[in-house]
Amino acid sequence: MRFATGLRLSTAILLVTGALAVSGCAKDTRTTGSVSRPSSSSLSQATAAQLNAMVNSYGAKYQRNPKDKRVGLAYASLLRTTGRSDQALAVMRQMVIYHPKDNDVLSAYGKALAASGNLLQALEVIKRAQRPDQPDWRLLSAQGAILDQLKRSEEARQLYRKALDIAPNEPSVLSNLGMSYLLANDLPSAEVYLRKANQQPGADSRIRQNLALVVGLQGRFDEAEKIASAELPTDEAQANIQYLRKMLTQQNAWNQIKKEDAKKTN
Repeated sequence: MRFATGLRLSTAILLVTGALAVSGCAKDTRTTGSVSRPSSSSLSQATAAQLNAMVNSYGAKYQRNPKDKRVGLAYASLLRTTGRSDQALAVMRQMVIYHPKDNDVLSAYGKALAASGNLLQALEVIKRAQRPDQPDWRLLSAQGAILDQLKRSEEARQLYRKALDIAPNEPSVLSNLGMSYLLANDLPSAEVYLRKANQQPGADSRIRQNLALVVGLQGRFDEAEKIASAELPTDEAQANIQYLRKMLTQQNAWNQIKKEDAKKTN
């Protein structure tokens, strides 16, 4: 069934953008010298103070050597995570100057453009980075997320499925596919893909939060709270529940969900 919540497209787009960020850094554990790129799971669990400390640390490394690809990518990712999209875009523009043919750099540049709202330019950059003879699932997923934001959902889903052909059960791609259905207010389909994403190794708390949101929007709030707090320390579980309540409140769905719960218990 569909749950009429008055879902705001802008909020759903923000969630898809979060999923796009996941697709760019999932399972990236390579290092250059002593520099390691923060994982998506560590970023999603970090406090604001910890994130700011990481931004300052990578900012200092970037200042010492602005040509270092690994440092530049990590620094831009951290800046996007902390909401400094314009600064992240400036960093990536410099990285493209130093590494004009590097696909990792072009991909990250496309994501920085998308985070700054330059969707059509981001799409062109990511298309340019893609190699038809050796397609990269991360680029396919990133391109799909941008197409979703441009309301070209059918094209987006075709790209997600191509990405899954290359990387079966990759949680970030499954999550993007689920969020694509959320944008279309097809909540049951969104739940199917987000639930599958949440079951995969490497799924992070953002996927769990989005699954909880979709379940909550269908009126199953108790279940949504359990998902949001599953297998987490108490403080993180409470933070996830607070996030869930905030999102549902923004959708004007909180009271509607409570009414649905009350009907089920009577």
